[in-house]
Amino acid sequence: MPSCRGNCGYSFSPCSCTSSCPYYGNCCHDYYTYCSATTELPPVTRPTCGGHFFDSGSVSSPDYPNNYPDNAHCVWQLSAPAGQRIFLSFVDLELQHCCDCDYINVYDGSSIASSLLGKLCYNDITLRDFRSSSSYMTVLFRSDGSGVARGFIGFFSSSLPENTARVVCSSENMTIVIQRSYLDSLGIGWQNLYVDDHRCRPSANRYEVFFKFPIDMCGTNKTTKNGRVVYSNHVQAAQSKSGEITRQVEEFLLNVNCHKGQDTTVGTVCKTEVTINSTITGTGHFNTSMAFYHSRSFSYPILEFPYKVRLDQYLYVQVQLSRADNTLDLLVDSCVASPNHDFQARSYTLIQNGCAKDSTVYIYTNGRQYYAQFHFRAFKFLRTHSYVFLQCRVIVCADSDYNSRCRQGCRMRKKRSLDSSHHTETVTLGPITLKGAESATKAEKEE
Repeated sequence: MPSCRGNCGYSFSPCSCTSSCPYYGNCCHDYYTYCSATTELPPVTRPTCGGHFFDSGSVSSPDYPNNYPDNAHCVWQLSAPAGQRIFLSFVDLELQHCCDCDYINVYDGSSIASSLLGKLCYNDITLRDFRSSSSYMTVLFRSDGSGVARGFIGFFSSSLPENTARVVCSSENMTIVIQRSYLDSLGIGWQNLYVDDHRCRPSANRYEVFFKFPIDMCGTNKTTKNGRVVYSNHVQAAQSKSGEITRQVEEFLLNVNCHKGQDTTVGTVCKTEVTINSTITGTGHFNTSMAFYHSRSFSYPILEFPYKVRLDQYLYVQVQLSRADNTLDLLVDSCVASPNHDFQARSYTLIQNGCAKDSTVYIYTNGRQYYAQFHFRAFKFLRTHSYVFLQCRVIVCADSDYNSRCRQGCRMRKKRSLDSSHHTETVTLGPITLKGAESATKAEKEE
């Protein structure tokens, strides 16, 4: 057979000199001596993505919400006005099941050489929020050639430093704090500020202006999105003009948002595009409480302190959000007992991963309401006093999120811990003590 040189793929149609011929088995006979040295590999095509963005917007994988392509390499460089920061919140994420194959890196600066704020991949069940320490943030998305998925979308906005303004959210209240010096720089008097319900007015001291009101009042709107409960309101300034109406655009408007995840809360305040675009970010927690009850009806809490019980007596426990909310679910993930407040030195596990670990524990409800209820039988620790304290770790989820940790309930094997960026919410109850323990201790001392 003649050489491939100048002929492969032309005069000898069954033969090929392309880089794919080893796969199809139709290489020319001297492919490995001539063709392999002269054939160029086809270029790897990468989707067009990334870019430079200013102030606010979104970042998403190519073709989102459809599957992203193989070999994606996207870099978004985000920037904010001088003196402000970038706040980035991911609301949807589905990547290939390989953290080293497809992933998102978020950097605290203007390039991928900046320090890493965090990495997201397929097993990040709890979506994260990121805040830069300067006016720049960089986001990198990479996919290899081994598989694809739906992808992701995240929203970003510029954020005022916390020493200018902030919002703190809890289960009960929304607190908005704005520096008077910031308002003065805009020529706005604090007395003219109001929220969506204009009857809710602020108070002030020499340095700061405060709004504090129940989180479900003062015109606050509540929505649920991707497992997060979002409370929204607005702060604006009344114009210093007489009359009842105006047709001019408001000069000052803040969009106030509290994003509540499983066991943490992130609050944001965003200015509209009418004037200065900015965001105020803050953190908070769901407030929870725990109490003993007289019976399984859970009608009357125990007010006695310390709670004196008999050995082997049934003890009824309820953990709940401080403010009743049927759109939220609460899961008691773990409960441990200790003879003192040091739960690390000596403890006994009653509930673990949402499952009863002690044989006397019976769970009435857990992960399906804004409260959880269970009972166990009283005991005492050996070789110590008769006090017993109880500490529970709880997780809060949106009731509409059917894939949440709360809905999973008892999980015999712990798959993965919650993201370390989240603050764990724990509640402590006690002490309980045995009836007659004080007199018994007194008798021992007399002997």
